[in-house]
Amino acid sequence: MLRNESLLIFALLVTSGGVWVRAQNAPQPKTAAPVATSAWKEEYARSVGITAYTYAFPYYYNAQLRWKWVAEPSEKGKSAYAAVNHFFHAKRLTTAKYRDGGSPNNDTLYSIAWVDVSREPVILSIPDMADRYYSFEFAAFNSDNFASVGQRTNGSGPGNFAIVGPDFADALPSGVIALAKSPTPWVLVMGRTLVYSPQDVMYVRELQAQYKLTPLSYWGKNNVSLPETRDVWQPLDPANDPLAVWKTINRALSENPPPKTQQGLIDLFATLKIGPGQNVAKLDPAYQAGLARAAVDGQKILEKALLDDPDAVVINGWKYPPPALGRAGDKGEYLVRAAQQSLGGIVASDPAESVFLVAHVDAEGKKLTGAKKYELSFPPGKLPPAKAFWSITMYSGDANLVENPLERYSITSRMISAKSDKNEGVKILIQHEALSGAAAKNWLPAPQGSFYLILRTYNPDAEIVEQIWTPPAIMVRLPPEKPKQ
Repeated sequence: MLRNESLLIFALLVTSGGVWVRAQNAPQPKTAAPVATSAWKEEYARSVGITAYTYAFPYYYNAQLRWKWVAEPSEKGKSAYAAVNHFFHAKRLTTAKYRDGGSPNNDTLYSIAWVDVSREPVILSIPDMADRYYSFEFAAFNSDNFASVGQRTNGSGPGNFAIVGPDFADALPSGVIALAKSPTPWVLVMGRTLVYSPQDVMYVRELQAQYKLTPLSYWGKNNVSLPETRDVWQPLDPANDPLAVWKTINRALSENPPPKTQQGLIDLFATLKIGPGQNVAKLDPAYQAGLARAAVDGQKILEKALLDDPDAVVINGWKYPPPALGRAGDKGEYLVRAAQQSLGGIVASDPAESVFLVAHVDAEGKKLTGAKKYELSFPPGKLPPAKAFWSITMYSGDANLVENPLERYSITSRMISAKSDKNEGVKILIQHEALSGAAAKNWLPAPQGSFYLILRTYNPDAEIVEQIWTPPAIMVRLPPEKPKQ
């Protein structure tokens, strides 16, 4: 069998879910019309291109986010913005003004940084955190976690932790703990610090001010200003170039080479000039046309896969995340990495740190909509089992928080008294129409259109990590019956 034919079969197997089979010796119809050269080339490029887009989407998305968060100032409060190796610290809990998607939480203040460890390690310093929940995830440019620091893994602090690049082999200063090596020179640091109440925000800001990122060459030097650079390259605009997506992907893969363990896929993609050091502009025009289609179709597939995971564990309409989430690429689950991990959340915590259950439907399997009224009832003593805390947050279809007059975006364990849980249980009312008085206490405002909910559990118990805990179903609240005449 010719090499190109073998690759085509492999690509079709990948993009069709393994259903397509070809009998090598099957007789061919004598009257079959010849396929135009440009037609098969375009279809081949589209088939392999969809697989490549799925694999490389996190590189493409992170190139966009890095540019936006480092080099492109935004309206205050709507996006992260900080120089390389410097933290952006959210000064207030995320609100509906933030529009970058990613299903942000409303429980913690984020501390976000793009870190460059291509030349030297960068050291994260944290203060004593007492009994407060906090966590820092360290994700490679492919969105897979490679290390974490936090209450669960390191206790209350203080501590100094070195973010180390793939080629670093020297010694570190005394008292500095080396994290696992990053597989890529660029690292996304995602920090979260729990806020107990609106009045607690100012204290959390004081803690954030003590989070430090220090390049190794500046370690131990007092009264020295750390350099601020925003020198990151800008992704190309697909509106101006049908191959912009692939040119951006190639540059991102060149800058952040994929692991050697994935070389087989990289070799496949290289047949279409996709990958480190490749140039899609040198392709035959028919191949280029197929890749242009693949970028569009691949994005549509990821958006659908984000909402429709047939292998997910679903209990009472609540969908557990894929067990591989957080490090899906390390486990060869590239569709999970692209759709649920990257597109759906930018990065994702390891299951031991947090598990997020998502609900798009009610108890009858119908899509959640602000045109209806719902309730979510936890029996006494049956709240989500999490050692740190839990929350239930409302999102519109674009993965952002929902604007509402109370500026309430979630119901959390911090809002529930142990006494009321023990005696009565907890009933959460979910609807668009405003509630007042006692009924508004546990009201979670919904948009007019479609929405979804995320139930977050931090430091979850084993039954959640193992995906056997049963959450209550979201029930439609029917209007009261009119009295009979």
